[in-house]
Amino acid sequence: MSWAHLPVPARAIAVSAAAAVEAARSADPAGYEEATTQLAALDPQQVGLVLGAVVRALLEDLHPDGLSGDDVHAVLVRCARTQPRADPQALLILLSGALGVHPDAEDTRPVDAARQAPLLLADLLGAADAPLAGYLSAAFAEIARAETIELP
Repeated sequence: MSWAHLPVPARAIAVSAAAAVEAARSADPAGYEEATTQLAALDPQQVGLVLGAVVRALLEDLHPDGLSGDDVHAVLVRCARTQPRADPQALLILLSGALGVHPDAEDTRPVDAARQAPLLLADLLGAADAPLAGYLSAAFAEIARAETIELP
């Protein structure tokens, strides 16, 4: 998919995220390293916002009746088994952040979202049997909509 219509920072996130997810899905370590290095060089807040929105949308589609603790556990176990580079603790933090539950402010362990989120996305996309492009487009649209709403 062409991301030419997006502003430069968003386009860079889309291209790098798509490459990282594709490399994770196809078990291409060199491609994954290259794509995640590019993703890690981008603004971490913007990357987190976009990838978190995609994770949230995938979870909503995969669990339309709501997400239970057992569902979260199943996602973590499946992803850790299918993605050898996955760090279960980092995945849990990414999942909870995408759902709006933020880790304890005193917990200072860094989470390498640029290297872990694509693994989570590859797993969720595989479970949903869906392409990333539609979810990325929806995430950018939702972020743009949220940024244009006037607050009272």
